[in-house]
Amino acid sequence: MTSPQLLHRVGAGALDWLSANREHFRAREDVDTPALEIAERFKPIGELAVIGKVLFREGVAGSQQSAQIRELLDYAWTDLLEGGELLAWMQRREPLSPIPLELYMPFRELGYRHQGVEDGMRAARRLISWTALEMAPNRRLGLARVEARAGLPPSIGVAEAARRTWLGRTPEPWTAEYHITYDVTHTVFHLTDWGENPGGLPADIADYLALWLPVWTDDWAGMEHWDLLGELLVVDACLPRPALDPDIWQRYADAQRPDGAMPVQHTLPDRDPAETFDLAYHPTLVAAFASVMATSRAMSALTGPHP
Repeated sequence: MTSPQLLHRVGAGALDWLSANREHFRAREDVDTPALEIAERFKPIGELAVIGKVLFREGVAGSQQSAQIRELLDYAWTDLLEGGELLAWMQRREPLSPIPLELYMPFRELGYRHQGVEDGMRAARRLISWTALEMAPNRRLGLARVEARAGLPPSIGVAEAARRTWLGRTPEPWTAEYHITYDVTHTVFHLTDWGENPGGLPADIADYLALWLPVWTDDWAGMEHWDLLGELLVVDACLPRPALDPDIWQRYADAQRPDGAMPVQHTLPDRDPAETFDLAYHPTLVAAFASVMATSRAMSALTGPHP
């Protein structure tokens, strides 16, 4: 078993770096298209909210890390999203965009509310165009899960949406190239509600992953693709039983910089802080996610089943 200390250290370092660089989550002002820049910054903020929810849910972070993520979330909601006003602004500009709903839900689940956003999402769902909107199967599955968490009837059944994805059809495993592998990881995240409900994985999909996840992980580790490797480590933590050799965690941890940043692939190039943030925020958020999930599973294994 991988040392819980090693697992925890990866996540603690990632949170340290994210906290130290939190100003770079903000939309930049020196751009030609400020509206586009604001929308582009929603992605890292939404991912931060998801990781924050996972951290509080799993309950394995120390008091320092819990305080760090709460401060980050307060900052993101109050300063970066202006208390939800920027999400309401995007709804008015793009009423059929699922992004405000997807970004809002983890914040709402953590106690942040904006009535205008909630009114807007209910209004948009009255339109036939909401369900007719074309998107990739993996995205449609994610939206169905977000709708269910919001207390709204899913615009497509989760089982049907899952079977339309690449992973849902359990195809030839050697065709899982770069983009498909990211689709695989996110299909698992959606089906398990970001690791909260491992039972959400259908048995045949879980068996398929248990067989092929070690092969994919060896491939991406060999290419030193730390961002994708981190997501695959989360997938392993979502399976009924671990499929990966725990030694892979040492290699993953060794790729992390001393300041806590995680490279996408190989090592981080020397850039100014803003450019470094754009390169590193996603793999570093993934490192925090993987750390929390793996630490939680390791602690559960140590305590064993309750009598």
